Amino acid sequence: MTTNLILASGSPRRKLLLEQLAIIFEIEPPDVDESVVIGEAPEVYVTRLSEKKAQTIARKHNGEAVILAADTTVVLHGKILGKPESKKHGLRMLNELSGTRHDVLTGVSICNGQKTETFCVKTEVTFRQLGKKEIAWYWETGEPHDKAGSYGLQGAGGAFVATLRGSYSNVIGLPLSETVLMLRNFSIE
Repeated sequence: MTTNLILASGSPRRKLLLEQLAIIFEIEPPDVDESVVIGEAPEVYVTRLSEKKAQTIARKHNGEAVILAADTTVVLHGKILGKPESKKHGLRMLNELSGTRHDVLTGVSICNGQKTETFCVKTEVTFRQLGKKEIAWYWETGEPHDKAGSYGLQGAGGAFVATLRGSYSNVIGLPLSETVLMLRNFSIE
């Protein structure tokens, strides 16, 4: 069965979130460089990447599909915390997040052959104070290895969150409420 919606992402979490909406879609992960441009603001970074991902896949389909792409990052004191590059890097990020408030930003882009619409959603998350042993234990679960900021809200990392202000699904990787509203602009119900 063919569909006119393509999720430009290899994220299993975005796939699960979109499946909750009972929308028929295909998955086609884009191959894009996710490096931060020197001096780039976090909001600019996530929206630039979401647009780049969406447009990369859109070019392959010559405007014959609606493309949905997103990019999520964790921001602490204005610094982008991407996916951990190593165990040491992941443990350092978790230690930095311990007992602090940080932002989770997701840039979302939807495009077809004629137009691209992009937005950014911010959720404020506060971690309780974490002990060294639980940080080490959490790393060993494997859960933080492929996640921005080295944690997953939907898993064991949710136990670290003291407060959350904003979209829960945004922290997982796709702000559902805002995404549904924008998909309607592209005739996806």
